[in-house]
Amino acid sequence: MTRIRTVVRDGARRTGRAAAALGRALGSRWRGWSRRRKSLVVALTALSVVLVPVGSAALALRLQYVGDPSPEARSRGRDALWLGHAWVDGRKSDADVAALAERLAGTGVRDLYVHTGPLEHDGSLPPAVHPRARWFTEAAHRALPGLRVQSWLGDEVKPEKDALDLEDAATRDRVTASARQVLDLGFDGVHFDMEPIRPGSAGWLALLDQVRPVTAGRGAKLSVAVPQLDPLPHQHTVAIALTDHGKWWDQAYFTATARRVDQIAVMTYDSSMPTEGFYGAYNAYQTELALEATPAETDLLMGLPFYWEDKWGHRGRAETVPAGIRGIRLGLGRQDPHRPNFGVGLYVDFAATEQNWADYRRDWVR
Repeated sequence: MTRIRTVVRDGARRTGRAAAALGRALGSRWRGWSRRRKSLVVALTALSVVLVPVGSAALALRLQYVGDPSPEARSRGRDALWLGHAWVDGRKSDADVAALAERLAGTGVRDLYVHTGPLEHDGSLPPAVHPRARWFTEAAHRALPGLRVQSWLGDEVKPEKDALDLEDAATRDRVTASARQVLDLGFDGVHFDMEPIRPGSAGWLALLDQVRPVTAGRGAKLSVAVPQLDPLPHQHTVAIALTDHGKWWDQAYFTATARRVDQIAVMTYDSSMPTEGFYGAYNAYQTELALEATPAETDLLMGLPFYWEDKWGHRGRAETVPAGIRGIRLGLGRQDPHRPNFGVGLYVDFAATEQNWADYRRDWVR
């Protein structure tokens, strides 16, 4: 678990010692060198201080993908599928629900996260955005008995975006009212996906504390989609300082969130990993970190990309379902192979291919 951090720390120490030795060796010659030569030596030394720890971290990460997954690291029947907005806005029919039931037969999917929002920036939810929500909850309960149908609500969040302000009590009250609204439509739970929430946000935790009694009082579930965890210590702090974008959470804030919900789903895609091997290794490491940080009573789901995209943050040839599943299985087998309340989250139904479903059934459900 701590291997990557240890390798980086030891690599930095070795680099520091090497730089010191180099400095002593060059000291006697330094005065006679030209300014250009001195500048070159300083630049090369500084570059080695950066590259050696980074290279060590990359090697340690890649080694996370080595080995055979545990036979016990398979579906526990606690997986989830994110469903697009078409299911509640009138574009879907009873025939589509029947096809969905056929698609999910024999899989490990137990929860459906159905996009019912988005929320308005003030936290309210106009009924006009989900005119067929009641139809879908009733149709899904008939066709898919035993599956939970949760309402997926989300919005962009301040301070990074000029949108939902979770630090505002009145906004949190309206979000809570929106949660009651969707439960009244027959949903079995509320699934929040609000991005990007920065670790340390007191408003986010306060919202969960406010909504949890509402869902529990209805016998419903509260679940959340959350960012990846810091691959290196304080990486979220560095990223926010340099780019003003919060991509990761520290484990402490992850745990604070997980304690307040019934399910927590890590969005382990858009990783910027360059190859399948690195993506699988990254998933293994993220799975171990998340298992460490999730209380035993909370369901943990690791996200899988059921979509194709090819850009800097998401390499389609790297972020494949087989690589993601193999990594998740490796991480689960190493950290907690017998944990019962663990699953994968499939994102998203409208972009999924037949190959995605075949890979999921073969590598995870079997």
